Amino acid sequence: MCGLAGLAHATNGDQMLGVTATQWGMAGAVVAAPQDAGTILTNPAGLATLEMSEFRADMGFGFLNPPRKANGAESDSDLYMIPSGALAFRLDDQLTLGMGMAGLSGMGVDFADIMAAAPGNQPVVTTKQFFKIAPGFAYKVNDRLNVGAALNIDYQSLALYNSAMSLPQNQVYGFGASFGLTYQISDTLRLGAAYISEQNMQAFKWNTAAGKFEMTMDAPQTLQVGLAYMPNPELLIEADIKQIQFSDVLDKVTLKTPGGDQVMNFGWDDQTVFAIAMQKKVNDKTTVRVGYNYGASPIEAEDVANNFGSLAVTEHHLALGMTRQMTQKAAVSLSYVRAFNNEIKDSVGNSIELEQNVINLQLSYRN
Repeated sequence: MCGLAGLAHATNGDQMLGVTATQWGMAGAVVAAPQDAGTILTNPAGLATLEMSEFRADMGFGFLNPPRKANGAESDSDLYMIPSGALAFRLDDQLTLGMGMAGLSGMGVDFADIMAAAPGNQPVVTTKQFFKIAPGFAYKVNDRLNVGAALNIDYQSLALYNSAMSLPQNQVYGFGASFGLTYQISDTLRLGAAYISEQNMQAFKWNTAAGKFEMTMDAPQTLQVGLAYMPNPELLIEADIKQIQFSDVLDKVTLKTPGGDQVMNFGWDDQTVFAIAMQKKVNDKTTVRVGYNYGASPIEAEDVANNFGSLAVTEHHLALGMTRQMTQKAAVSLSYVRAFNNEIKDSVGNSIELEQNVINLQLSYRN
């Protein structure tokens, strides 16, 4: 039973590459030189570097299409919406306030039968959603150094269903914090760093005909550093490294059942993510982006059978994006990310397979 209970999947493990279309277009390489108010969710200090006088708004949504298979069986659910939005207010030359909200991980699977070689009543259906609201600030210490912080207010929902259990959609809340800095090394180089704490969530509780089930599922802490090269106002190149500590929260998870505690051995490893991207201003109205993101799957071969509900195995991502300035104050951005197919098999022939297409649209306004 434990091997069939599931979690979710997105792009880097169960984490989204970005928040806005701009961030997706940069393949997540935005910790040093962010381009919009969505930085409040990734590096709060980036608010101080945004091009704005008093106010900026970046609102958008996306669609994620993740074709996937478990033991050759295809999931029936293959389209999910990703909402996002962020605001920034510059109070004076030193202090900028911001608030953002976005879906940062989630999705699910809907397999009619995961054992095609031995068909029977073996469905796996999971749904997970993780949504974060982050009010925070950035403070300009001097001409080189900016620091920032944000409170993380989290909402998480989860449903699990297979031949052995039926746990309906339920929701919990939690908290965490984000801290960041940017440092202007020279006229052309900027360093960025951000730390997002482990998100401490309430325990899920399900009342069923068999009794009460209970489980706590926290979200992992992350550390990200990046270096941006800006030789002129028309060109930006950034490279980032991110560490996502999945092992702290998704190695083993205890499910309390009426029959006693059961350990769910998901076995997720920590993930190191590498991202590099280039942004080029083609003319006064058009900016284009291209990026690449890689992170080895946190699920290895020995844990395939424990993750039929959480096929978080994509590794290579190609990102494309663009921004078109519509008026002096308003712009629209688009991005497309392709997560290439990756399949992992265990020693007895079980397999999980995933690829993804992600499209995002963003509307921006600043003054």
